[in-house]
Amino acid sequence: MSTKDRLVVILTALNLEYEAVCERLSDLTVHRHAAGTRFEVGRLGRGGCRVALALVGKGNHPAAVLAERAMAEFSPAAVLFVGVAGGLWPNIRLGDVVVASKVYAYHGGTSENDGLKARPKAWEIPHEADQIAHHVARSGRWRDGLTAEPHPATVHFGAIAAGEVVQDSAISEQARWIRQHYNDALAIEMEAAGVAQAGHLNRALPVVVVRGISDHADGTKTSTDGHNWQPRAARHAAAFAAALAQELVKNPPTPATSDTDSDRSAPVRMTNRNVATGNARVGIQAGQIQGGVVIGAGADRPADLAASLGELRRDLKQAHRDGGLDNDTYEAAEAELDTAADCVREGVAGSRSRLLLALRRLRGLVGEVAELAAHLAGIIAAVKAFQ
Repeated sequence: MSTKDRLVVILTALNLEYEAVCERLSDLTVHRHAAGTRFEVGRLGRGGCRVALALVGKGNHPAAVLAERAMAEFSPAAVLFVGVAGGLWPNIRLGDVVVASKVYAYHGGTSENDGLKARPKAWEIPHEADQIAHHVARSGRWRDGLTAEPHPATVHFGAIAAGEVVQDSAISEQARWIRQHYNDALAIEMEAAGVAQAGHLNRALPVVVVRGISDHADGTKTSTDGHNWQPRAARHAAAFAAALAQELVKNPPTPATSDTDSDRSAPVRMTNRNVATGNARVGIQAGQIQGGVVIGAGADRPADLAASLGELRRDLKQAHRDGGLDNDTYEAAEAELDTAADCVREGVAGSRSRLLLALRRLRGLVGEVAELAAHLAGIIAAVKAFQ
């Protein structure tokens, strides 16, 4: 797959954050998940990488659920969570950008007689993604097109604390507790922990949290919001995230894989040597076989064909997600595949001609996708073998 066809998922919690990212996308199309989630899929600028954008709402729990949904739906190269946050220290100015080197779920703890003891979960940014993010920050080109009011935005790398409440006090009990137990946190917000957890559970899919500072979480939020710092901070975060997404698809971080994954994906090299003596015969000698295989003729095997068509349907959906098939072609291919599946359910012997016609039409639609064409060729050969 070419670099420009790799996809990055970008998630936001607020509409103004969504709009800031959307302004940087072109050729937008709506992609509706079966459970109702609405994604907009487009490209960064003209000819840039593909992005699937969604709104998850406030809170770590909905963020985790919809992040997992996006990961399963698109199999992205990375997930970026983009938006605004409150800065926790004076050197983090309004409009600056914080990239999470670590995300704390700070509401984990145990309540004892002498007080609340912190028991947080924490997720670190993957090393490769961290290196790429630092490169984007050093280049400074991500600021192109942004106004430097009242100062150019600076990128900071550090921990972000994610909880379940809006923090807008520097002197409350919770504010003091956060500064005591998480004094390395640069910013505070409400969704990053959910997204980070979803990435961790999805084979360590790279997740990067990018936050523009819109207030100082110190009781002045109403004032800073009144001066439109939320949309400005959101635009700064979106600008950095767009530049980061482009770099991530050029050299995508590799998620951790298990030994089982390696065994399944690595090509198997084997040599077959069959020795026949006397009147013995060798029927089939095969190395590595992929897809459904039917041996012999005369038996109607709808279960085998149904399984092969099910595998083909999954491959077809993946090719559509990866950009190998446009929406119209994908819908037409799905219709032919539905017809083929109906024929198998009715019985191949009685609907063989109609089944072959549907499969040949399907092959004509997806012939440019090599894997789909090869899979179809095997299924067509199996159907032709039926007597």
